[in-house]
Amino acid sequence: MPELASREHLRAIVPVVRAALAEAGVELGDLDAIAVTSGPGLAGALLVGITYAKALAFAQGLPLIAVNHLEGHIHAVLLQEREFPPVPKTEGPFGKLKAGTGAPAGVVGGGGAEETALALVVSGGHTHLYLAQPLNGTWKYSLIGRTLDDAAGEAYDKVAKLLGLGYPGGPWIDALTRFGNNKAVPFTFAQIKTKAHLGGKAPRTKGAKTAPIAELDPHFLFSFSGIKTAVLRYVQLHGLREEAAARVPRMMALGRPPKNREEALDLCPQVTLDLIASFQHAVVGDLLRKTFAAAEAVDAERILVTGGVAANRELRERFTAEAARRGFRVAFPTLALSTDNAAMIAAAAWPRYVTGEFARSELTAEPGMVLGRD
Repeated sequence: MPELASREHLRAIVPVVRAALAEAGVELGDLDAIAVTSGPGLAGALLVGITYAKALAFAQGLPLIAVNHLEGHIHAVLLQEREFPPVPKTEGPFGKLKAGTGAPAGVVGGGGAEETALALVVSGGHTHLYLAQPLNGTWKYSLIGRTLDDAAGEAYDKVAKLLGLGYPGGPWIDALTRFGNNKAVPFTFAQIKTKAHLGGKAPRTKGAKTAPIAELDPHFLFSFSGIKTAVLRYVQLHGLREEAAARVPRMMALGRPPKNREEALDLCPQVTLDLIASFQHAVVGDLLRKTFAAAEAVDAERILVTGGVAANRELRERFTAEAARRGFRVAFPTLALSTDNAAMIAAAAWPRYVTGEFARSELTAEPGMVLGRD
């Protein structure tokens, strides 16, 4: 609900920034720059952050750095992989670099190892494949694949809602999957074909309206609206609607995902557990197949998996096993950095700080901002 989200951002931003500074043990005067997400996302929420960041930067005489939210997720992985690179000069464009690390005071995080990587950004709002290449101290991104409709995390949330589970749906589905048979329901993903009647234009869907569909290999395109509909049909055919509705109070009483089979069966019958396990197995399998195929096609040296869905236990296990089988290196953010966070924005801003790539005073929100398009 965009309006409510904007109001909550407005209510929270001042105390959150104050709390962050206090916990870090720094003051505004100790900072070297202000980094802010400029897109993609909800316009109102973005504008709250941008307006406050611009005010802070102006008041403190600091540079302002605009960051793409998706690039931030990629840097959540890079953040853990290396320390800050050495900087050839003793101070940055605005001074006050920490001695020995090249890190500006008050900034957490950095880039990653200087190697080409294929990044899968998979969350409630995005399912994208990017080729990330180091370039003159910064990073260049090329869009390799993406979803045409629902993001993977969005499909999780909608299936969880359909089954009377909590929000966000990912943790509930991942927890319940352990108690089901993942081969009980044979979900499949059809080969995606380009639509000749669109003439290379993006389909008129929320997820694909900014996608350069004609430029992408159909083998690396995702679609999760079909499996969401398949789950709905299964629920209808097997009379699970009333059972799902009755689950809501039990789920709310439990207040957390189940930790053992007894709790799982008290929450869901076995047929529902099997449905949940089959759904997750199919979604993770589709993400895995297309990601590794794309990595091989572009000769990526490693794979980065990031975004909220990267916290999924089965996804991490299967991607790690497949990477070992194929001879790839794969990296994930910590669970704390998988979902949206400020550290990843600071990390993505660091290369721009070093190269002096600062935002102009007229910076504004770009809800449909695209990463990987020149």
